[in-house]
Amino acid sequence: MLEKITSDALAARHGFFTRKGGASSGIFAGLNCGPGSSDQAEVVAINRARVAEAMGVAPDHLLSVHQIHSPDVIHVTAPLADKPRADAMVTATPGLALGVLTADCQPVLFHDAQARIIGAAHAGWRGTRDGVLEATVDAMVALGARRDNITAVIGPTISQSAYEVGPEFFENFTDDDRDNARFFIAGQNGRYLFDLPAFGLSRLRAAGVGHAEWTRHCTYRDSERFFSYRRTTHAAEADYGRLISVIRL
Repeated sequence: MLEKITSDALAARHGFFTRKGGASSGIFAGLNCGPGSSDQAEVVAINRARVAEAMGVAPDHLLSVHQIHSPDVIHVTAPLADKPRADAMVTATPGLALGVLTADCQPVLFHDAQARIIGAAHAGWRGTRDGVLEATVDAMVALGARRDNITAVIGPTISQSAYEVGPEFFENFTDDDRDNARFFIAGQNGRYLFDLPAFGLSRLRAAGVGHAEWTRHCTYRDSERFFSYRRTTHAAEADYGRLISVIRL
């Protein structure tokens, strides 16, 4: 059985899928939906087909892009023949499911229920800093959404207690805006702990969305439910699985 986390704030059919219920094994055990991983391609395809079925769409209507940690957004109106390089999608076309892959970065799902427009964004620290969340909102508005009608929900992501960064990371953020210091607390040995979901929420609210929230699930702390790039790195494992988060009209 697949497991998906949902938010009452999103009226559209959606799910932040955990790693449970998939066909992958070994370090990818569970629902690895990342074709960019070194997992067997046919097994990843099985996992994605299970997600498509759970979302009520054909496998080719479960869309994802080649994510590059950018602020780039594409407007999709039909199944994709290939995977464009971008980090967010928007659509007003019923029957399309927008999916983003993560393993610590923020998966963010968007919906304007009145305009019937949805969006999905992959938002790591770089993409969030460079404006992928605002760009997704702007793309939805260009399709006819209203900012104050948009709901945005951040799914499972790495929490502050697990996200240690160096002083240069802190300085880069505070060089952008001194107020960004509020997303950091002091760690050990001159390092800091960064609050990625708080940073994401602040950017969403500044963009004028009507409602923004985080599901408050930490990918790093719960290895049974979530893949985590940072946990894999600390364990010196060869690769890691990718979670999928999906929304559809």
